[in-house]
Amino acid sequence: MIDKAKELVSAAKTKMSDAVKFLEEDLKTYRVGKANPLIFNNVVVDYYGTPTPIPQVASVTTPDAKTILIQPWEKKMIPLIEKAIMDANIGLTPQNNGESVRCNVPPLTEDRRKELIKKVKAAGENAKVVVRNARRDAIDALKKAQKDGLPEDAEKDFEQNVQKDTDAFVKKVDELVSSKEKEILTV
Repeated sequence: MIDKAKELVSAAKTKMSDAVKFLEEDLKTYRVGKANPLIFNNVVVDYYGTPTPIPQVASVTTPDAKTILIQPWEKKMIPLIEKAIMDANIGLTPQNNGESVRCNVPPLTEDRRKELIKKVKAAGENAKVVVRNARRDAIDALKKAQKDGLPEDAEKDFEQNVQKDTDAFVKKVDELVSSKEKEILTV
């Protein structure tokens, strides 16, 4: 019974960790005033009928701090990449020179910064919800295990472990959100 409880705690910790990792990856895709090729990871282009992220059909590089260069592996993808960037509404205007697509990264306006901070806070809150749901599911499963024969003191210990993990992951989410806010506000 103790092994089952350990598995429950471990599974909850894994879910919490995954939520934080997802938040980290999501925050990397936010454009914050300097060229970052990761912002195209969520921009998809129609590649032979399959929605495909731009980095899988082209080389995405940053020749300087304010420019992103996209060099498709097939020239016929250039107009599709341009359209995908415009449709994604990420605040970039693609420029086609026949060989590649160049995007100049404009400085963020005050309104865009506020909008991005709202998105960051919302993403952080979603991650916290996932962490809390994992805690709730684990505690419910531990209480059920107690009814099935897990000693009460062991159940309480495991519950405390789950709460410690929850607190640690919520703190990590808060740290990620506040560091991204600082990055957005840095002019």
